[in-house]
Amino acid sequence: MVIDRSIKPTLDKIVAQFPVIALLGPRQSGKTTLAQLAFANHTYISLEDLDVRAQALEDPREFLEFHKNSYGLILDEIQNVPTLLSYIQTQVDQERKPGYFVLTGSQNFLVNQSISQTLAGRVAIFTLLPLSISELRKGNLLPHNIEELVYKGCYPGLYAYHLDLPIWYSSYTLTYLERDVRQVATVKDLTTFQLFIKLCAGRVGQLLNVSTLASDCGINLKTAQGWLSLLQASYIIFLLQPHYKNFNKRLVKTPKLYFYDTGLACSLLGITSVDQLKTHYMRGSLVESLIISNFFKEYYNKAQIPHLYFWRDNHGHEIDCLVEQGGKLIPIEIKSGRTIATDYFSELAYWSKLADTDPVNNYLVYAGIEGQKRKNGQVISWKDSDAIILQDSMFKPS
Repeated sequence: MVIDRSIKPTLDKIVAQFPVIALLGPRQSGKTTLAQLAFANHTYISLEDLDVRAQALEDPREFLEFHKNSYGLILDEIQNVPTLLSYIQTQVDQERKPGYFVLTGSQNFLVNQSISQTLAGRVAIFTLLPLSISELRKGNLLPHNIEELVYKGCYPGLYAYHLDLPIWYSSYTLTYLERDVRQVATVKDLTTFQLFIKLCAGRVGQLLNVSTLASDCGINLKTAQGWLSLLQASYIIFLLQPHYKNFNKRLVKTPKLYFYDTGLACSLLGITSVDQLKTHYMRGSLVESLIISNFFKEYYNKAQIPHLYFWRDNHGHEIDCLVEQGGKLIPIEIKSGRTIATDYFSELAYWSKLADTDPVNNYLVYAGIEGQKRKNGQVISWKDSDAIILQDSMFKPS
């Protein structure tokens, strides 16, 4: 089963402008499938294969010359042979064929810096995350209720095949630890690192207190900071930064922690069913993580840099997500309830008064299915929440 990816039109548009295309993202996000579909005539080479990797390491120049062809090369998991990048640069500078080299990588911490330094001006970098809500909707794969999506997560393989979710996520975690993390010299104790990831899952949607996280895990502050960077670079977590605009009040300046995929977070939290999730104390935070991570996906699928924040003052007033678009800030509240309550709009009303903005530009995303217009903002179903980023005309104020 092939699922259409929203990033492909942008990829098709950009490919003629750069000799190298890099597709980065977490394992199992669909990078290989997308590369093979978008560049069907290219020769595909997996650098996960030990014998192929050995050839590339022993003689990179001969390796590239041997596989040279009229269309181009897909070099899958380029982080396994980063030394190839210098030889790719040489060949690109000599010939500069548009879209000739297509590189994929699951470990941003190993390849992004090398690609940026070695292939600056020659490469277009794309980030491919797991499926977005709009991709699932277009493929008629969107679950009926939000808890099903939070629990299942968005990795393409889970929708293309009938897989046992707990086993798949457990295997995914072990693969990540054994194949990716083990390659980083700073992580020597994988058992403690796995505990660290689970502790991060328990902090989804919370302000990040690195000192407490380190203490709970039994590691020092420097190690915790390094491991957080590792989880960010490998597309497991992201930190949502606070917005610093001064409204004459003291503002919180600590980021909040989220997971790119809520299915993985559920697995790490020991949630084994949708029913268990419905009554779990982390349900609201996981719904919030799902919606905000989806905003990131929509931006990345258009090859745009996300400008997403949250806002909180020292009195506890908070906006879950601020989207900066065209010099304006769009406030978004995210609720896990299916029935709209009046108090859902209290923070949006507070924000509008403080920022002196029109409430018509406020958004409330909730777990129900009906869209509404209220005096303090527009109500949008979680199923249509991507419209805030995509600027769908049906949600624009008349």
